[in-house]
Amino acid sequence: MSKINEINKINEIEGKQLIVINGRKWQCDDLLATIHAAGKGGLLLQEPEPRALLVQPVEQEEIVARKGLLEEVSAIAAAVSMPLAVAFLAVEDWNKELSPWQAPAVFGKQDFGAGAEETLNSIEAILPALKSHCALAEDAPVVLGGYSLAALFSLWSAYKSTSFDAIAAASPSVWFPGWLDYAKAHEPKAGIIYLSLGDREDKTRNPVMRTVSACIKEQHALLQEAGIKTTLTWNPGNHFQHPEQRCAKGFTWCLEQLFR
Repeated sequence: MSKINEINKINEIEGKQLIVINGRKWQCDDLLATIHAAGKGGLLLQEPEPRALLVQPVEQEEIVARKGLLEEVSAIAAAVSMPLAVAFLAVEDWNKELSPWQAPAVFGKQDFGAGAEETLNSIEAILPALKSHCALAEDAPVVLGGYSLAALFSLWSAYKSTSFDAIAAASPSVWFPGWLDYAKAHEPKAGIIYLSLGDREDKTRNPVMRTVSACIKEQHALLQEAGIKTTLTWNPGNHFQHPEQRCAKGFTWCLEQLFR
């Protein structure tokens, strides 16, 4: 079981903020604009001599609160023994910055923008600096992942970029207008892709969201047909339950595939 209580053991040692998670010491840094190419905030946790880099776009409020993100890292650390570096990158406008193209609002009043290309470019731009900062080998694997629309962004990035060795897409928004048509017309560049969904996510009055289970099954089939090493995990509950734990499961599975 994850030792969540140890998350709060923070000390200032030789000018570095150290945090203990499951008995393992991590250096904890705010990602400054000099590292984050988009000039936004973030949170970086790293162990000595990390073997892989995990990257996850999250809402700015999550960076400020930290608790959920630290719980996610704790769950990963409980399942994976190898030293890691984890970069959480702040997203200020969720519907704009993570959407691959413009689309009308599916819930609420905010339409989806087309900022995914810029977001992907900014992430790719900081990868060398992140690897250097964490003393990661140049060929150390990078896993991109996220939850909900950030998971769809990660999945879309698998079709656009060769920068990521694996993708952890937890409850991705595969219901997004036009998404499956795009996936059918393109080949993924990442060879390892994790998918998951809550078993009650389609139990909703929203007619678009009701299609999510059928969409995730079709997405999984497309990846299998493309020869991608993939899995589809079903979690108990709706879309809003246990996002940190679901992301941790995705990253853990990807790491297991990469280091077999």
